[in-house]
Amino acid sequence: MKPRPLTGAITALVTPFRGKDVSFGDLKKLIEHQIRGGIDGVVPVGTTGESPTLTGEEHLDVIRATVEFARGRVPVIAGTGSNSTAEALEYTRLSDEAGADAVLVVTPYYNKPSQEGLYRHYAAIAEATDLPIILYSIPSRCSVEIGVPVVERLRAKYSNVRWIKEAGGSVDRVDQLKRALGDDITVLSGDDSLTLAFMASGAEGVISVASNLVPKEITRMVHLARQNDFAAASKLHRKLYPLFKALFIEPNPVPLKAALARAGIISSEAVRLPLCTMEPDHRAVLTKALAGLRR
Repeated sequence: MKPRPLTGAITALVTPFRGKDVSFGDLKKLIEHQIRGGIDGVVPVGTTGESPTLTGEEHLDVIRATVEFARGRVPVIAGTGSNSTAEALEYTRLSDEAGADAVLVVTPYYNKPSQEGLYRHYAAIAEATDLPIILYSIPSRCSVEIGVPVVERLRAKYSNVRWIKEAGGSVDRVDQLKRALGDDITVLSGDDSLTLAFMASGAEGVISVASNLVPKEITRMVHLARQNDFAAASKLHRKLYPLFKALFIEPNPVPLKAALARAGIISSEAVRLPLCTMEPDHRAVLTKALAGLRR
């Protein structure tokens, strides 16, 4: 079967909770909300899905449930990253067995591996699976960036490594990656507020936080940009920009879950410690941004 394209507007799904447990009913509702909005793919148990505080069993149950609920209508890109290469390998193997279309692998956090260590980490995963692998570089959370030479080495050796989610906050990185690899690398924005700037420099979409809430609008903005209608895409971006900023006024996904619960898309804004519910002043900022979407 021909691999499914991993471009456009892709949602980094939250993991809904009810009490102490994952709410699979809410997860199903959330995925239906995405598909009705025309989204191009979904990512269960990325960092927006609070993967660090899920048990191993929960992690895999969420991936399996997402594959089941999506029913082949959109690609499912399983979050399988870890700061343990062995654990990332196991999550990747089991995600493949569960029917995931691809995997998203964040850089190991806390360990702060060298660039050679990063190469060997990703090489081990690429050698163990035929699934498409999306590299995920987010130095603000992991303290390391995947250097362009590492991406070049991986791309040259492994045919299933040709995507990167770039969340370093720098448009220069898109230019660097595209200058080095051209069409051999597909860059996806990891920051909603930078999606248009990234796409103007050659990125082909976004793995979005905001699209949990507004999939139709994010999908339209990205598709307009892919059609080179940046005037219309920019108009939509400006409308959404206050939301993009408000969703990160506290650590992700705290504001996002509050917004989803307020909209009735999930039934609870619960997050797991060490994350906690929003401060009242920040909640007021989020409420104002949400009100602005209706204008």
